Amino acid sequence: MTIKAIVVGAGLGGLTAAASLHRRGIDTVVLEQSSQLGEIGAGVQLAPNALKVLRALGLEQRASELGFEPDAHVVRNWKTSEVLAYTPYKGALRKAFGADYFGYHRADLHELLRSAVPRDAIRLSARCTGVREEGGQAIVELADGSELAGDVVVGADGIHSRVRASLFGEAEPRYTGNACWRGMTPVSALPPSLIAPDMTVWFGPGASVVHYYIRGGEFINWMAAFESDQWAEESWTAEGTREEAVGRFADWHPTIQALISKSDRYLKWGLFDRDPLPQWSQGRITLMGDACHPMLPYLAQGACMALEDGYAVADAIAAGSNDMAATLGAYEQARRERTARVQLLARTRSVENHLRDEASMRARDERFARIGAQAATGQHAYGIEWIYEHDVTAPHHTIHPAQEVLP
Repeated sequence: MTIKAIVVGAGLGGLTAAASLHRRGIDTVVLEQSSQLGEIGAGVQLAPNALKVLRALGLEQRASELGFEPDAHVVRNWKTSEVLAYTPYKGALRKAFGADYFGYHRADLHELLRSAVPRDAIRLSARCTGVREEGGQAIVELADGSELAGDVVVGADGIHSRVRASLFGEAEPRYTGNACWRGMTPVSALPPSLIAPDMTVWFGPGASVVHYYIRGGEFINWMAAFESDQWAEESWTAEGTREEAVGRFADWHPTIQALISKSDRYLKWGLFDRDPLPQWSQGRITLMGDACHPMLPYLAQGACMALEDGYAVADAIAAGSNDMAATLGAYEQARRERTARVQLLARTRSVENHLRDEASMRARDERFARIGAQAATGQHAYGIEWIYEHDVTAPHHTIHPAQEVLP
């Protein structure tokens, strides 16, 4: 059976879906609303569960060359820099979970995935305004008035997904009360050895800072999240100023002040959320990634879940039958519980990272210290081994439409 697939959105997840479909010989077109491909200057992390997807796509070696592998996951106190938790990563994760952990410049990872998709399969300036089923086909409606028909449509168009809105109605995402600053600081602008080669999280009252190396150690990507009652734009590209960002963290440890102050650019980002979506698919149309389960960044799993989805939906379509609704239902069943669990855990982490009450903060830090004392066992401070060990590409995870679909 010849299948034509349409993927709406050429982000990391959409390109993974397209690359996975292409490798399976499925005719695929990717619709991207932007006039050119590319990603803004920001970092992204891929854990072992996502590296396994890149491996299956034949991209793992190149991915390891583009990224930076941190020595450890480290949690520090915002004021004293005391280490609250230490989880070895470099080498240890491959031994425990079969793959590594890397930090990337988002544009590098995006281009790597794009290289696995034929250029003529990507249509730019193609903004989706809606989708529907008609005559046994899935139809994508475009802003220029044209339409594109296929056997299946995968909505990979983010938290403001038009595919989602067409299927389940308009609903604005919820502002979480948290916003953040993002930046990249050249290592050459900092004193030597100021920042250890770790994936580091600093916990402070009402705020947290994450930083990790990218591009072979040339830059340090950082994200400084903080509680804010004021609405913030949900955007990757809203510009701010050095004075604003540095001022918000002026009373933090000098290492954080130095890191933030030396960035060349400051991006504001409002953190928005949705509850897990109880249904992803209708007929020949389904969702993936942030379109159905937007992830807060506190577990660094947003991109990872999108890569898993992209591989899984392609696996389902390739293994499917003439009944596309059953095929997509099987994909949804295989993915929905896991992504909801990760999504809700990330939400919980956002609360624990930003505790303000002294007693609660002390109890959290003491718990991390107890876990740290067992570091030899490989236990992660966040208890997320179940996330990292997952392999969506393994044969036992192959999706078949004969599976019973959850209601």
